[in-house]
Amino acid sequence: MTKQTLNGDWKIENMQSGIFCIGTVPGTVISAFCENNIFEDPYFRTNEYIVREAMKDNYKFTRYFDVEEACFEKKHIELVCYGLDTIGTIILNGHNIKKVNNMHRTWRVSCKKHLKKNNNLIEIIFKSPIKHIQEYQPSKGKEISFVSSGVMGGNQYIRKAHSMFGWDWGPQLPDIGIWRDIELQAYNDIRMCDAFIKQIHDDQKVYVKVTVPFLCDENAKHYEVKISIENHDEHQQVVLPANETITHTFIVKNPKLWWPNGYGDQPLYKISIQCRKSQEEIVEEKDYTIGLRTLTIKQDKDKWGNEFAFCVNGIKIFTKGANYIPEDSIYPHITTQKLDYLTDCAIRANYNCLRIWGGGYYPSDYFYDLCDRKGLIIWQDFMFACNIYDLTKEFEENIVAEVYDNVQRLHHHACLGMWCGNNEIESAWENWGGFKDHSKKLRADYIKLFEYILPKAMQQKDDMTFYWPSSPSSGGSFDKPDSSDIGDVHYWEVWHGLKPFSEFQNHYFRFCSEFGFQSFPAFKTVKTYTSKEDWNIFSKVMESHQKNDAANGKILYYLSELFLYPKDFDSMLYISQILQGLAIKAGVEHWRNNRGRCMGALYWQMNDNWPVASWSSIDYYGRWKALHYMAKKFYAPFNATIVRKHYNIMVYLQNETLHMQDATITINLKTFDFHTTYSKTLKCTVDSLSAIQIYNFNYEDLVKEKEEQVFLECIATFENGYQIKQTEVFLPYKHLHLQKPDYFVNIQEFNEEIIIEVKTNTYAPFLELDFINLDAIFSDNYFDITSEEGAKISIAKADIKGNTKDIEQLKQELTTRSLYDSFI
Repeated sequence: MTKQTLNGDWKIENMQSGIFCIGTVPGTVISAFCENNIFEDPYFRTNEYIVREAMKDNYKFTRYFDVEEACFEKKHIELVCYGLDTIGTIILNGHNIKKVNNMHRTWRVSCKKHLKKNNNLIEIIFKSPIKHIQEYQPSKGKEISFVSSGVMGGNQYIRKAHSMFGWDWGPQLPDIGIWRDIELQAYNDIRMCDAFIKQIHDDQKVYVKVTVPFLCDENAKHYEVKISIENHDEHQQVVLPANETITHTFIVKNPKLWWPNGYGDQPLYKISIQCRKSQEEIVEEKDYTIGLRTLTIKQDKDKWGNEFAFCVNGIKIFTKGANYIPEDSIYPHITTQKLDYLTDCAIRANYNCLRIWGGGYYPSDYFYDLCDRKGLIIWQDFMFACNIYDLTKEFEENIVAEVYDNVQRLHHHACLGMWCGNNEIESAWENWGGFKDHSKKLRADYIKLFEYILPKAMQQKDDMTFYWPSSPSSGGSFDKPDSSDIGDVHYWEVWHGLKPFSEFQNHYFRFCSEFGFQSFPAFKTVKTYTSKEDWNIFSKVMESHQKNDAANGKILYYLSELFLYPKDFDSMLYISQILQGLAIKAGVEHWRNNRGRCMGALYWQMNDNWPVASWSSIDYYGRWKALHYMAKKFYAPFNATIVRKHYNIMVYLQNETLHMQDATITINLKTFDFHTTYSKTLKCTVDSLSAIQIYNFNYEDLVKEKEEQVFLECIATFENGYQIKQTEVFLPYKHLHLQKPDYFVNIQEFNEEIIIEVKTNTYAPFLELDFINLDAIFSDNYFDITSEEGAKISIAKADIKGNTKDIEQLKQELTTRSLYDSFI
């Protein structure tokens, strides 16, 4: 196999206006036209709508190339396109060689007969995706009128990331282009297809079955295939004569098992496959990395209904994490650095799972390699979300090929925990106005598509991974898809339903795979897309960067329930993040307290695809919101939580590890000047994989008539040294008599880290540390000062982004504020 890349410089031309530029492939119209200053930044102010209009035109991608000698001399040459977006025609030296219609597929076209040695012309003409969806004629009797919030109607008529047409957190920027690699692949007698890898676990050994299909002719008998499996102390190999299908099963004794983050290590094994004429002449080779583990969803019956729990190596875990959307609206801007950073942020917040949401795209191999290495289970949606589809023969063939491509590509990854048919469509058919009113034909097509076509296609490429028809679901067939007693649930009464945070305590879902609360990003982020005159949450620009209807008003409503009105725009952004963190914390801690009945909480959402007000815990530029810092604590393996019902205080301990832990818990009632008026110390043992209530006490007699001047502090110290502090107040924060804090801040430099010591003279809730121009990830943030000792916060120098890490500049740059500063 000889490969020749066609990445690099291409001419990209608007076929209506004639405007063109030279752009880099992988690349798209928007990425290239922005880099060449033809488009202004679509993320700034309301430029989104100008760029969207430009996507109503057709575009042509063109380049000339010579075929390298080593490639041209081979018998067979194929053009391989790993990502074409989306409706296009490939023209090679004047010959139409392929029509394409799915950005989620790999397109492979035999092309030797159309190639010459030098000066080949390849053109790919892309039709406007907006024109396509506007001109599409649905099947008779299957007309579709439903349009999701913030979305361009008709997005379901094209196999393109739905969120490119907008969502209630993202812009309407339906891009066009060659968004993944494009290359020539040449070979003579034999070509290796993707391997199938299957593992069967049996009593201290694992059978790893490797099946490798080949395309070959009669000369294949001159070749042999070497297959090996290895890690640091394991190496096995076998050499077999080439054939159309090669199969070998390795037996790994005493395997090193792969575990999700927080439960163990992530040892990986490499499977190498070589096709060769001799030991010296290798014609093609491929490597696959696997982790040895069992991983599925358990749905055993219990006293509450049926559980829904990820089970890894026989252990049922509590799933902790978030929903994950496309990392950028301009896909060429999705870099390996960004993927590495976001997955690192997930680990640092103690996630063990990410749900790849079904309205985006199937991430790159590199993303899943990262999740393998870091221990992040992937809940993988197929790319169908919040839509009704016109199930034609052509559509079925197209999506089956899409499933084959992606399941074959991803099935071997240790991180792959499940395949899910779609996002929210089963529930929509049951509950959503404007959705459930469609024809019975379309309703029947839903069952055919997600309960027959997709799982059948998936299982042909991966018969080991769990399949779930929809999220939320109770298992399919429109059988109570939103049941609290079986399956997974999306819960939105807190936020969309304007229910208070305490409402979470009334629900004991088996697995909550979506729930969320919005906030604004940091002021530094808002400044990237606004001018000064836009600094009002109801300005045109701020509302344009808020894609959920009336959401800014919802933030204000919830703010009014808990906090005083902020004194300025910046304080409004800050308080919105505190609100968001408290909301998600309330849900997660309740469900973790009820471990066993509930076995997972994935909040909506981790990341953004542009700078925006949204449900994310990390904004577009990678800045952690208050929620992500809080997630680091409420997802910690060891945790203590306070549940308050009026004056009654309950304390729970959580141990999400494989080892029991002894713990010491001190509960203090304090005045705002740090005087302790009541204290209680407890010692207990927390079993592995458990949550227990350890304290229940009514404080009415202790706080009555002074509840506006006191707070509760709970400090839990576990035997391994981990310590967590929780606080609680007895009134909404807006009714507390907070005092003005005087801040004492000291910054010191120690080798590769910075230590910040913060003290105040009074109780200071939600203390925020930041730098004026620099960005950093702090060891803790948005924390409470509850004693004269204050807090010591560290920053690794590697976690500081900016032009300098000079200690004197950091001292000048550092800012502090707490709740009191937001309204006075």
